[in-house]
Amino acid sequence: MKSPDFKTLWADSESLVAKRRFGLWLRILTHAAVAIAAAAVTLAAVNLAPEPGLIRSIVPHRFDATDPQFARSMSNYSQGQMFSQNAVQTLVNGDEIFPAMLQAIGSAQSSIDMETYIYWSGSVGYKFANALAAKARQGVEVRVLVDWLGSLPFDEDLFHIMTGAGVRFQRYRPIHWYTLDRVNNRTHRKLLIVDGQVAFTGGVGIADNWLGDARNPSEWRDTHYQIEGPSVSAFQAAFAKNWLETTGETLQGEKFYPPLKGAGQLDAQLIISSHPNGSEDMELMMLAAIAAAKDHLRIGMAYFVPDEIALQQILDARKRGVAVDIIVPNSLTDVPTVRKASRHFWGQLLEAGVRIYEFQPTMYHPKLLIVDDVWASFGSTNLDERSLRLNDEASLNVYGRDFALTQIDLFNHDLERSRQISLAEWQAPPLSEKITDWLASRLHTQL
Repeated sequence: MKSPDFKTLWADSESLVAKRRFGLWLRILTHAAVAIAAAAVTLAAVNLAPEPGLIRSIVPHRFDATDPQFARSMSNYSQGQMFSQNAVQTLVNGDEIFPAMLQAIGSAQSSIDMETYIYWSGSVGYKFANALAAKARQGVEVRVLVDWLGSLPFDEDLFHIMTGAGVRFQRYRPIHWYTLDRVNNRTHRKLLIVDGQVAFTGGVGIADNWLGDARNPSEWRDTHYQIEGPSVSAFQAAFAKNWLETTGETLQGEKFYPPLKGAGQLDAQLIISSHPNGSEDMELMMLAAIAAAKDHLRIGMAYFVPDEIALQQILDARKRGVAVDIIVPNSLTDVPTVRKASRHFWGQLLEAGVRIYEFQPTMYHPKLLIVDDVWASFGSTNLDERSLRLNDEASLNVYGRDFALTQIDLFNHDLERSRQISLAEWQAPPLSEKITDWLASRLHTQL
């Protein structure tokens, strides 16, 4: 047998080394792929796992909303300080809302602070950007905080218009490697505070969807509110907290917290929630309000997907003989999955005599809760687990019969443009639709 020559041995050794290197890299890539997959699964679990609820049972009915104990209890367990002598103006749809906000911005003398979930490109976005930029050029301190996720459809020209004029523009919780565990926790608040003396809140984002007067599907139905009086300081503090988290800057002094005189006759308290601490305050407030209903409970919600506790709280009100009316969007909703998940839970409510209506002309976007004819709550908070577990939210509770009656009139006007859903209609859809509704309802912790 002829012995292999040197070249053959060298070639064989190179081949062996190459195979070993390939095997080594294959093992490294395999381990890296497993590590990446494990990290992705872990992050998904952290962000999508259901948030544990601290409230495990309904709030018992011990007094109604006219009892002084109701206001005292609400102030204490919802961490919402009560302020007297406030004035609240109701602004209906974009035709009233945007001009009022822009007028307040135009009148600013020292500071403008705005926090919003949605700031999208379009004519409204440019109007606000130019108005804010104009005040910044005049020397007014202007701060704008937009949610990173909610404001993704954002034209960079808007950013340059504002920052080029001196507006301090920040995105709330953008994605970084060290914030991946909080991707699912957003600010859903809609706050505008001018000179620390006037505040706005409600359901409206900065986008063309809200233009008009809810006359057709392209003009969303919504309500915003202008607030003056001592409670404005609570709005300023709510903004300052998220601004501090985002920038590290502390807002203090008379520029932000001027002495506030009485502006009206209304008692009001701002309830804020923030993940991970404080979310239960908003949930407890809503449950306690429902528990205080004696005669009539009115709920107007863009996204209505109550968890089991909230569902039982509403059913408990019906057992006491409380009339319950709920307005939700129809098929024109911007999030069809939420509507499907919501419908899955309607059976128990309809069987108990709850009246459910779908608003017809366009997307219905308010967040309104009215107890009897004495108390109303409004702001950014929906009756769903996303609002009550995950998002930063803000809602103002207003105590006073005259104000509650104005909200009832508005609610009744929306009822006239809504269609009632009967139990028979709810039971009628084909099995396939009921299955998809059920499947959507399994996502309730994220909706």
